Amino acid sequence: MEPTKEAFTAQLEQLQNGKLQELTVQPDQFFTFQQAFMDYPTRKRVVGTAQENGVVVYHYASAN
Repeated sequence: MEPTKEAFTAQLEQLQNGKLQELTVQPDQFFTFQQAFMDYPTRKRVVGTAQENGVVVYHYASAN
């Protein structure tokens, strides 16, 4: 089952709160993730690193 925009928003909140260390987004999930990401208030702190085959791993950069 494909994650929804709301599910990605919840995961972004978990990244911010430290409940998740990283969030992995598959290429076929990117469009849905992008919708949540663009609406996320602190998206400039969400940093993605490209992996092989179009996979992107995101983490939340602290203020320090």
